[in-house]
Amino acid sequence: MGTRWSATLDAEVGMDLAALQRDLAAAVTRVDEQMSPWKPASGLMQLNRAPVDDWVDLPAEMLEVLACALDVHRLSDGAFNPCLGALVDAWGFGPVRDLPDAQAIRAAHGSAPVHADQALVLDRDAGRARKRVPLQLDLCGIAKGYAVDLMAEVLQRHGGRHALLALDGELRAVGAQAGAQPWAVALERPDAERRAVQGVIELQDMAVATSGDYRRFVEVGRARLAHTMDPQRRAPVNNAVASVTVLAPSCMWADAWATALLVAGPTQGLALAQRLRLDVLFLMRDAQGLTALGLGRFGASADH
Repeated sequence: MGTRWSATLDAEVGMDLAALQRDLAAAVTRVDEQMSPWKPASGLMQLNRAPVDDWVDLPAEMLEVLACALDVHRLSDGAFNPCLGALVDAWGFGPVRDLPDAQAIRAAHGSAPVHADQALVLDRDAGRARKRVPLQLDLCGIAKGYAVDLMAEVLQRHGGRHALLALDGELRAVGAQAGAQPWAVALERPDAERRAVQGVIELQDMAVATSGDYRRFVEVGRARLAHTMDPQRRAPVNNAVASVTVLAPSCMWADAWATALLVAGPTQGLALAQRLRLDVLFLMRDAQGLTALGLGRFGASADH
């Protein structure tokens, strides 16, 4: 997945740390091998290459991620859409090219919009999926969170009760620290020029994920275009939201919703988060710099 994972833990007496490290690495590798658009043999790429209406056998983990992606797609009114792989590639964020390609962008923009819940059929009992229309799936907005959830399952199978698991900007706390203090996680300030802390989040039996416009982008002229795609505009996200941070019991859920709310933008995103009672922190750009707006457990202040 082009990034690093880590596990910080207060180990139980007698825990086999070498075996734990091996099994954590295997869990992350399994997700990467199933869902990476950079691996031609991954289940994701097999499904992308398959003819329309042909069933493709897929592992249970990938079907679980696809099912969650379709749920968030429906609940977010399409703001989260896993069917934008061609658009991602066209703008230079996928495995095909490193820079935007005008011809590929026109081709992707001119294709009919895809509604994921109508375009993809899952048969989880039989372990398979099929496409109803030509499409290119991209699970980069949800797979990393799922990998963190798998890491948590591995840790708990090894008897771990106090850990902070991380993969890129997705984190999940298993319990608190052994001394009962929550795990302190820095919330990054959305600044492309330097790394700085916006605030601190305290986690206990909770996951957190952040999506923003400031770490992965391409520059076209004077414009800086973020890697997250807006399915309505069929172009990179371009709104006042600098970052969205979501708290949830599942890191997969937090990861997908952080992406969905970044796409939905300041008005629709806030309304959506309020309606679903999500725990969300929006950092929005304005003439004065950044404005923080929190909902749920973020409602009191930006530092939690």
